[in-house]
Amino acid sequence: MKAIAQNQFGDADVLVLRELPDPPIALDQVLVEVRAAGVNPVDRLVRMGYVAGSMPHHFPLIPGWDMAGVVRAVGPAVDGFAVGDEVFGYQRKDHVQHGTYAELVAATERGLAHKPASLSFEEAGGLALTGLTALQALRKVGVSEGDTVLVHAAAGGVGHLAVQVARILGASRVIGTASPRNHAFLRSLGADPVAYGDALVDNVAELLGGDGLVDVAFDCIGGAALNDSPALVRDPARIVSIVDTNVLELGGRYAYAKPVAADLDWLAGQAGSGALKVEVQQTFPLALAAEAHRLLEGKHVRGKVVLTV
Repeated sequence: MKAIAQNQFGDADVLVLRELPDPPIALDQVLVEVRAAGVNPVDRLVRMGYVAGSMPHHFPLIPGWDMAGVVRAVGPAVDGFAVGDEVFGYQRKDHVQHGTYAELVAATERGLAHKPASLSFEEAGGLALTGLTALQALRKVGVSEGDTVLVHAAAGGVGHLAVQVARILGASRVIGTASPRNHAFLRSLGADPVAYGDALVDNVAELLGGDGLVDVAFDCIGGAALNDSPALVRDPARIVSIVDTNVLELGGRYAYAKPVAADLDWLAGQAGSGALKVEVQQTFPLALAAEAHRLLEGKHVRGKVVLTV
């Protein structure tokens, strides 16, 4: 099969299109012919070696944890999928080596769901990791009916889904930080946009009126935005970050996407009904994965960047 692989950690130039052996599938795995693979900020961290201290890595290393495609074969212990099924999934494994930037992926059932017919492969390929992150993080801080939710970096891959998931879970109001060029986009998702920066606390207070506080703060960026969050939220226990473990020192929660089949099915149902929309800013052919990483490193991406296979 063709795959993007790296033989060392480094900048985007280490990502090279190669011919590699087809992956073997275990008795309880599914072989998926990949049509699209999501590109995520964590892929850059893997590429540069920043995750090597917490997970075993092996070269040649194929990056990527997001994908959508068609089932080519199933192991004899697989119950929920059949050859020809269109699927999408989050395929983070315990060892980092056999990722989704490839023509074929040996997929676990727990990280796989049936793709809604209404979603393109590109949209589905960008849904799993970011969607799981948004859903699981918002559930961790108990978002429910009537909550006001603030999403930091709300136009990004996780952020734009978090805005929508919060509304689906019952939030009465969602506020999203973004640059002015993305304010109309956030309004289209049902969020009230607000400028980020040094005046964030004042900007949110002016927008809200009253005590100027929100019920939940969802952090997708860390740093100053996270540090401002205790002054923005009624209860620091309802601050959740997906990027900065310093949130624990503030009394909040840290969230990291887990491959849970029931959660993927929930995302599929919401996306299939049209309640949840995946914004794909740009696609790249598999061979140009390095260019996709460079675009993501510019930190001005709206929604998702996806590789087509």
